Amino acid sequence: MELTKLRYFYTVAKLGHVTRAAEEIHIAQPALTKAIKQLEEELGVPLFYKKGRNIYLTAYGEYLKGKAEMVFLHVDSIADELEELKQEQRQTVKLNVLAASTAVTEAVIAYKKRNPEVVFQVIQNEAETDCDVSVSIDEADLSTLPPIKRKRLLEENIYLAVPKNSRYAGRTNIALKEVKDEGFVHLAGSRFFRSVCDKFCLAAGFKPHTSFESDSPVAVKNIIGASAGVGFWPEYSWGKVSADVVLLTITDPVCKRRLTLNLHESPTPSAVAQDFYGYLSKFLQKRQRSVKHE
Repeated sequence: MELTKLRYFYTVAKLGHVTRAAEEIHIAQPALTKAIKQLEEELGVPLFYKKGRNIYLTAYGEYLKGKAEMVFLHVDSIADELEELKQEQRQTVKLNVLAASTAVTEAVIAYKKRNPEVVFQVIQNEAETDCDVSVSIDEADLSTLPPIKRKRLLEENIYLAVPKNSRYAGRTNIALKEVKDEGFVHLAGSRFFRSVCDKFCLAAGFKPHTSFESDSPVAVKNIIGASAGVGFWPEYSWGKVSADVVLLTITDPVCKRRLTLNLHESPTPSAVAQDFYGYLSKFLQKRQRSVKHE
């Protein structure tokens, strides 16, 4: 059954008049009559009957009219729903966070305060095939993500965080091998950052002893401050320290990593995604300048 013929039938059934129906749908009356006849032949039942000059619905016609009404209730709303979806997509940023999740979350919160109408869809999946903006480390494989339109590299220092009452707290820098016998407070559930930190220790000639491990950056920060061990502190990702923690520059080996901030060629690109990309870049750079000074 063709939707066009069903539309013709429904218009005639609704108006109860072939001529007025033909005028409403802008078709010649003979063509409309022919289409109705073809529909009746296709269904094998009469839909209308004549009584004098008027036409009336048969029982089959009444049934089909009810069904057609439900069909066109949905069909006629599609254009409005698609327009609403299009407007929603224009205000949506699909964000894939594979590194610096704490900092990116804070950037999202700050951006939302300025732009409350913007909707963020945040994921953490390097195999995701649909995103507007992603944050990762330079070594990550992003081949499954959409093609990168713009890419910005940000070098991030990795400090050693020690408790304020630690014997190292009065220093400004340290060689990593000096703390080989200390308990390390690690961030778990972050494959990229944890693997980078393990490589730093390996380069210094030791395997770190874990005294505490959590997938919560807040918990890791608090445990370091509570004198339960030392830990690595990424400047972009975690930002300023509390009064209980001191950050030391690691001189040997030099501990850095490169973050990548990527704007992707999304299937549904939006101006707001590009705007957030620029905002996030400035947010991270400003954060870097303030880490050791607050």
